[in-house]
Amino acid sequence: MPYRPALPQLPAPLILYTSLAVILFGAIALLFPSGYSVGPALLLLASPVLLVTRPRLVLERRDWAIMGVLMLYGGLWILEVWWDGQGSRGLDKPIRFFLAAPVLLLLLAYPPRMAAVWLSAALAAIGTGSFAAWQKLVLGMARADGHTQVIQFGNSSMLFGILCLGGLGWAVCQRQPRRWLALLIVGALFGFMGSLFSGSRGGWIGLPFVALALYKGYGRYLALRYQVMLAGLLLVVGVLAYAIPHTGVADRIDQGVSDVQRYISGESRTSSLGARFEMWRAATIVIPERPLTGWGENGYERRAEELVEAGDVGVAVARYNHVHNEVLDVTVKRGVLGLATLLLLYFVPMRLFGRQISSSNLELRAFAVTGVLLCVAYIDFGLSQVFLLHNSGVMLFSFWLVILWASMRHSECST
Repeated sequence: MPYRPALPQLPAPLILYTSLAVILFGAIALLFPSGYSVGPALLLLASPVLLVTRPRLVLERRDWAIMGVLMLYGGLWILEVWWDGQGSRGLDKPIRFFLAAPVLLLLLAYPPRMAAVWLSAALAAIGTGSFAAWQKLVLGMARADGHTQVIQFGNSSMLFGILCLGGLGWAVCQRQPRRWLALLIVGALFGFMGSLFSGSRGGWIGLPFVALALYKGYGRYLALRYQVMLAGLLLVVGVLAYAIPHTGVADRIDQGVSDVQRYISGESRTSSLGARFEMWRAATIVIPERPLTGWGENGYERRAEELVEAGDVGVAVARYNHVHNEVLDVTVKRGVLGLATLLLLYFVPMRLFGRQISSSNLELRAFAVTGVLLCVAYIDFGLSQVFLLHNSGVMLFSFWLVILWASMRHSECST
């Protein structure tokens, strides 16, 4: 496929601005406290330029659908904040879903260069993995955590690695494919390495589904021998990760097995996994009590304390303001209405990206595959962590979503 630059009729300074902002989004995402907010903030600050330049935006129903699910999820969350009496402090995270909408409009009008998107993903993965290695191997930390919560850090690092894998289809279409392929493969390795050094186990559960999405997008382009070689390589990497003591993988797996055994035997309900099992059990108790609207965050905390005092659940349940599972947590706090908005947030973008996952244009397909992978990864992370309850989780999902969507739409126009 011939190399195609960004559309020449678009204003070069604005294209350069959005490209640099997107690169910065990934480059410093987890290297500094709240580094993931800098790139999106620059994009948001530039969005009023649309009122001045008045570009011709032809928005399709699917563009409205992407903005709609973001605002629907954020809007119901804001309603929870209001009726639950959380005050202005509770608005910080849900409002960010709304802020992604003007950024999407800006990126649809002035899309970043495609190379900027994949460079951002690679820099994010390499930077995060390197930071994790420094903390683990040089500073001697038990678990690398960057500047955020340790599970968020590990899963975010894995996310960056997954994004790099999604970009491989784009890389083979470039003038110098080997350089881009090498950069993205190194990025993927560093992203997964960062997750290993964090000791976070939950994100690895869903990797078969990540592999399935990658196979759906690129599998038919790989000869059978390369598929076997790749599977073998992944197996070797897994074995080495378990066998090398410095990774901490063996200790974390052994600890997980022990946690499950002690929970089943009744010996401990306060271990890492035991506490999660208790929180999930608490969720099954409180959800039927308020199935439609949920309890809200404050209401759940009060109800959890009551359950602990009554001896119905373990003491670990009252230590957290969530239940360590995205689906259960949203249902506990916002009822079935909240669950519906979460499922729409996951599956509407996945469906819309998925329509192009078999495109004959590999550049276009790369953005489609990566958009699907973003949704799959968040479903995976949400199995054992309330990823969207953290600023980093909200920012990485909502703004990577609009970046990938605008880039895919731009790629469609360039075909």
